[in-house]
Amino acid sequence: MNMPRINQIKTFNRFLLGSTTRVNVLYGGAGSGKSVSVAQHILSKFLMEQDKRTLITRKTLPSLRITAWYEVVRMLRDWGIPVEINKSEFTLRFGDNEILAKSMDDPEKIKSAEFNYIWIEEATELSAEDYQQLDLRLRRVSKDGRKNQMFLTFNPIDQFHWAITDLVQGNRQDVAIHHSTYKDNKYLPKEYGDRLEQFAQQDENFYRIYTLGEPGVLKNIIYTNYVVDQEFPAIDKRFDTCYGLDFGYNNPSALVQVAIHDRVPYISEKIYQTNLTNADLIAKLNALDITPATPIYCDAAEPQRIEELRRAGFNARNADKSVADGIDHVKRHRLHINPESVNLIGEIRGYSYREDKDKRVLEEPVKFRDHCMDAMRYAIHTHLKESGGHIRATGRTIGAKT
Repeated sequence: MNMPRINQIKTFNRFLLGSTTRVNVLYGGAGSGKSVSVAQHILSKFLMEQDKRTLITRKTLPSLRITAWYEVVRMLRDWGIPVEINKSEFTLRFGDNEILAKSMDDPEKIKSAEFNYIWIEEATELSAEDYQQLDLRLRRVSKDGRKNQMFLTFNPIDQFHWAITDLVQGNRQDVAIHHSTYKDNKYLPKEYGDRLEQFAQQDENFYRIYTLGEPGVLKNIIYTNYVVDQEFPAIDKRFDTCYGLDFGYNNPSALVQVAIHDRVPYISEKIYQTNLTNADLIAKLNALDITPATPIYCDAAEPQRIEELRRAGFNARNADKSVADGIDHVKRHRLHINPESVNLIGEIRGYSYREDKDKRVLEEPVKFRDHCMDAMRYAIHTHLKESGGHIRATGRTIGAKT
């Protein structure tokens, strides 16, 4: 069949079409378009070749579902190409071709499988053992003589990660390397590029990773007091619940739920989406069945938006935006994070204090990918402050230092 006309980034198109190498590493800065380009390439093979089996993978299923899987399904719908989509099994079929989306939180899911193509999104989330398992599965017979290939996409957040030391710096004949930055992506909004360039004055390490796309070292991490809880409980009336809301439009609006039970805070990302008007946001809040009494601590810099939420029946309140005190309150608790909170988890892992050019660590966070972090801080800090430094849990008043 003929492929539809699509916006392609030339540097990725040349690399992907020209490579016959088994392993293809596409790493670099934020906004470069590497993931979108690999998605386009994977789908062109899916539509144009015959008898091919492709795996799209990431460490966890929730993160895979809203990133790589979402991207390929969206592209197919935008192109108007009718394919068989099984939403429960996360599979796509077109003729005798198949794409499967499977996560690597349980490697047993792919142990008996064989593939012609594998795309690993956010490869730095995987262990070296995960990668080895995937490499062993890239062995399905290709009847048209084309080589089986693997594609890895990621930001180089840690210079000591296996993807950097073994693949990017390994000087291996079976590995092709492509480096990119936001400057390669002509479709990226100028405002986003300007923000990335501002890291030069804010934080040297973030500038290396997200602007220059060079290996960095995640350091000065703010929160280490958390666990991604695979047995996250159902939140019900036993919990003392509140929400934090960070308004956005071009940046995401982020709503985070904080629920306390037996001295333990359970954290869930509920909304994380760009281009939400207040009407859109109110519709999404209504869908969450938030009770009129439940406090929603909002960015106090948006009084008109807060008033609209109040008129819509929500207990919207001004959040205390004190950063240092708020972070201190959050640090006092062992946070249990819902594993489906993909954006929140991504933010908390990289949330760090600024470091200036003289290597001095400043008592302020880097302002990048921090929307859930702000919302979580609004909820925990303001809720503590309004209860006199205490959080109520299961009907008892709990001291703030737990």
